[in-house]
Amino acid sequence: MPAPVIGLTTYREDAAWGVWQQRADLLPTLYADAVEATGGVPVLLPPLAQVGAADAVAARLDGLVISGGADVDPTRYAEEPHPRTAGWRPDRDAWEVALLDAAEAVGLPVLGVCRGMQVMAVHAGGVLEQHVPDLVDHERHSPGGDAFGETEVVTLAGTRVAGLVGDHLTVNCHHHQSVRTHPGYAAVAHAGDGTLEAFEAPGDRFCVGVQWHPETAADVGLLAGLVRAAAVYADSR
Repeated sequence: MPAPVIGLTTYREDAAWGVWQQRADLLPTLYADAVEATGGVPVLLPPLAQVGAADAVAARLDGLVISGGADVDPTRYAEEPHPRTAGWRPDRDAWEVALLDAAEAVGLPVLGVCRGMQVMAVHAGGVLEQHVPDLVDHERHSPGGDAFGETEVVTLAGTRVAGLVGDHLTVNCHHHQSVRTHPGYAAVAHAGDGTLEAFEAPGDRFCVGVQWHPETAADVGLLAGLVRAAAVYADSR
């Protein structure tokens, strides 16, 4: 059976390499490495505005990862921006929402990572907590700079996420926002401070969002689960 093709959404940022400094479509290599290590073929998906592009992409993929990144534009969930909400990318928001529409239409397996989970919630009509430290009185979910925070997560027994990562685990996280409401998704993992750390859609389709970064960990159970689901999806087409 051919290896399933997994699309990874990307940043569009000013970047520098060699003698060049210009706009670039990029993503940390850990994402592609993790997909390859679990048997998939990674393909990068830069933000596109072309009408029909998301449908064309979804028709050619076997699985989709909505990657981490900047805050989601709060106007997408009808709220004013918190003073700490910044740097949202309307082009990427629109592209990833379109990809989620296209993925849902064809039953494509989806994994949302950090921001990706938040985009999934907003796509479903949910609302975000714009600054988690206001709720939990600490910043361990995002300690600052390029460092990840370590968070203990407990999963809900009998769920897809629990079957992939176990009943509890220590995760790498880097987020100052989280999901407040998530229509259509079941909450399946929380941190000790009550922060929602994972949700999943009911039914057979793999449709999972996690607030942590599974691509950074030695245990890539979530990505392995996505790749397996993608292989089944590809075989069924």
